[in-house]
Amino acid sequence: MISFKLEEEQEIARDALREFATEVMRPIARECDEAEKISEEFLAQSWELGLVSTQLPEAYGGGGEARSPITNAIILEELAWGDVALAIAALTPATFANAIVDHGSDEQKQAYLPLFCGEAYHAAAIAVNEPTVAFDPSIPRTVAEPKGDGFVISGVKSFVPMGDRASHFLVVARNNGGLDAFIVPRDATGLSVSKNEQNLGLRALPTSTLELERVELPASARLGGAAGCDVRRLLDNSRTALAAAMVGLSRAVLEYAVPYAKEREAFDQAIAQKQGIAFKLADMHIETESTRWLVWKAAAQLEQGIDATRAAHFARSYAAEQSMWIADQGVQVLGGHGFIREHLIELWFRSARTISVLEGTLGI
Repeated sequence: MISFKLEEEQEIARDALREFATEVMRPIARECDEAEKISEEFLAQSWELGLVSTQLPEAYGGGGEARSPITNAIILEELAWGDVALAIAALTPATFANAIVDHGSDEQKQAYLPLFCGEAYHAAAIAVNEPTVAFDPSIPRTVAEPKGDGFVISGVKSFVPMGDRASHFLVVARNNGGLDAFIVPRDATGLSVSKNEQNLGLRALPTSTLELERVELPASARLGGAAGCDVRRLLDNSRTALAAAMVGLSRAVLEYAVPYAKEREAFDQAIAQKQGIAFKLADMHIETESTRWLVWKAAAQLEQGIDATRAAHFARSYAAEQSMWIADQGVQVLGGHGFIREHLIELWFRSARTISVLEGTLGI
């Protein structure tokens, strides 16, 4: 029988991250958005939670805890409820590190995993998105060509999180008709990292464009070594994680709009008692809950090690559509107040529009 009841460990993790999101993230969300910058203090605080190191193998300096995509989806929802941009910043290193754990060779694990087990925040990111119309992550324009014992990579990647400080990038590229991922160090010859991009939403999150102009890499830079890796699995992880973040964002909008509607009066009556508003809030709640079940299904399939491509695609596609709709409805509930900075709704609206078009930014 299917059970939707959280295990005790999951409840503890959820409550701890909910408290962190409430006390640390939500109070600084507006400030970070306005400044288009994430403070070093927040990155240090998020790193102290052990979200990255605790789930890495003990052999490489990690905590050795078993990684659970379902638990991580729950955690990511709570962090995104606090602020999506801050959540992505906190977990970008985990996206890279988990890819190494899942697909890396022994040599790659020994070389890179210890970087994420220190006391200070260490950034590395996956580069999937490209600045092209109708971008399809399964058919990237970035290409890896064999050269001698290594590869030459050419292409452009955009919206790479924490690009201002990442030491390494995991670049997804076409290779001999298939897909591969390559570990590219920041100082690689031919790699140019742009200044921070100017985005509509997630403005606090530093993102960069990577230009790879015939970047030469050794064979050891190919994720998984000679065997390569299952890039589709990387994308499944990413889509599930992004969907989980969108659930947190949707819940933030809903939990802000409901008390507002109960307190705001029009014609001597709370607007929540107006049928048009009440039905709107009910539909927002339904869609938030529905999206969560899709996320948990995809996460469960990832945890069981079975093919999660279909479930992950459904979760991300539905979450992208509904989180944008919920954010828009939140603006409508607040009316004119939905457009002013006094309320966080307008920030969440911009965040929903931005995260709904991303690929590869998060992992789970």
